[in-house]
Amino acid sequence: MTPATSPSPHIHRSSPDYWRANLALFFAGFVTFSSLYCLQPLLPNLVAEFAISPARASLSLSLTTLALAAALPVAGSLSDALGRRRLIGTAMLLASLMALACLWLPSLAGLLTLRLLQGLVLAGIPAIAMAYLSEEMAPAVVGGAMGLYIAGNAIGGMTGRILTAWLADWLPWRQAVAAIGLIGLLLTLAFWWLLPPSRRFCRRALAIGPLSRSLLSHLRQLPLLCLFVLAFCCMGAFICLYNYISFRLLAPPFNLSQSQVALIFVSYAFGAFGSRQIGRLGDRWGRAALLYAALLLMALGALATLARPLPLVAAGIIVLTIGFFGAHTTASTWVGQLAGNARAQASALYLLFYYLGSSIAGTLGGMFFARWHWPGVIGLILLQLMLATGSCLLLGRLLRRYD
Repeated sequence: MTPATSPSPHIHRSSPDYWRANLALFFAGFVTFSSLYCLQPLLPNLVAEFAISPARASLSLSLTTLALAAALPVAGSLSDALGRRRLIGTAMLLASLMALACLWLPSLAGLLTLRLLQGLVLAGIPAIAMAYLSEEMAPAVVGGAMGLYIAGNAIGGMTGRILTAWLADWLPWRQAVAAIGLIGLLLTLAFWWLLPPSRRFCRRALAIGPLSRSLLSHLRQLPLLCLFVLAFCCMGAFICLYNYISFRLLAPPFNLSQSQVALIFVSYAFGAFGSRQIGRLGDRWGRAALLYAALLLMALGALATLARPLPLVAAGIIVLTIGFFGAHTTASTWVGQLAGNARAQASALYLLFYYLGSSIAGTLGGMFFARWHWPGVIGLILLQLMLATGSCLLLGRLLRRYD
C-alpha cells in the first residue's frame, strides 16, 4: 500500500475545496438516484406500450437496484485500487449515456438489459463518494458533508420520479428518460471541474486475495456489522412505507387521485434538509444520540400514518422521511470512521445491506399488507426499527469495550 501523494491536510470548512467537493458529490448523488428511480412513475407507460403486467414492468426498477447492490463490493475494491475521482466521474458519464440510449430501444428486452447494465455502472458512485468524504474531510465537518451528499441522493430520487412523470404528460416516455440523461451529462461535466483530486487516498493493489480478505475483515468487525444491520432495517422500514402508502391513500377514506398521491415524493425535500442538519448536529453532539433521535422520529412518523386526518398522515410521512435520512447520514458517516483501511469496501458493504433491506423488506411488506392491511405494514416497520435500536445498543456497548 503506497500513498498516491505525500500526506496532506484534511479539507476544512474554511477551505474553498470544502464547497467544491460538497457540490461535486451533491451532483454525483443527484445523477445516481435520478437515473435509478426515473422509471418508477413510468411503469404504466411500459405496461401500455409493451402489453405486459405491472409486475413485469417493475423489473425495469428491481433489476437495476439488484445489480447495483451486487456490484457495490466490487466497485469499492476497484476504487481502493484505481482511485475515487476517476471511477465516480466515469460511472456518472456512462449512466447518463445509458439514459439517453433509451431513445433507441424498441423492445422490452433491450430496455431491461440496459437497466441491468446501468445498475452495475451506478454502483461506482455511492460507496466511493462516501469513502472520499471520510478520507478527505476533517473529522469536525465530515458529518455535515455526508449530510449534503445524502441530500443530493434524496433530491435526485425525488426529481427523477417527479420530473419524468410531469414530462410524460407532454412527451413520449423515452424522451422523458432521455431528459434525465441530458441533465446527468451536464452535471458530470460540472463534477469533473469541481471535485478536488484525492490528497489522502492510499492506493491498494488490485489483487483478489488481499481485497477479499479485507472485505471479509469488515464483516468480522462487530461494530461495522451493527451498522450494516442498521442500514438493512432502516431502508427496509422506509421502503415499506413508500411502497404501500399509495394503496392507503387511494382507498377510502382518502380517495386521492394518482397525481395527488405522487406528491408524497416531495417529502424527500424535507429528508434532504433534515439529513444536512442532523449530519451537522452529529458532528457537535455525538452520533449515538442523533441515531437514537432519528429512529424515534421514524417510529413516531410511522404511527402518525395510522390516523384518519390526511394532514396528520402527510406529517407522519415527512417525519419518518426526516428520521430516515438522518439515520442514514449518521450511520454512513460512522462506517467511514470505524473502517480504518479500505473505506470504500466498508461503505460498499454498508450500501449492500441497505439495498438488500429495500428488496427483502419491500416484498415482505406486501405480504403484511395483503394479510393485515396498513396496520400490518406499520407493525413490520416498527419491528425493523426495534431491531435497528437493538443494533445501536450493541454498537454502543462494543465501542465502550474497545475504548
